[in-house]
Amino acid sequence: MNARHRLNPRKLMLSKWTAVRPVNREKHFLVSEVFCDDEGVVLEVELQAVLTHRAQRLPWQALQDVQTWKMGWQ
Repeated sequence: MNARHRLNPRKLMLSKWTAVRPVNREKHFLVSEVFCDDEGVVLEVELQAVLTHRAQRLPWQALQDVQTWKMGWQ
């Protein structure tokens, strides 16, 4: 089984994600911001929980972990 999603970091804005193990009933997330360096290389994303609107910032590569994140809302 492939343990990583194939992602294009430039297309992450407004993408939808589902937490494999929800915490505080926060299951569905939306990429609300993409952070880049001076050359335009994507470094981090901000995920916002749909239910609570709580935001968390993480390296975009973390979304490739299929044991933590599922692409889309499921």
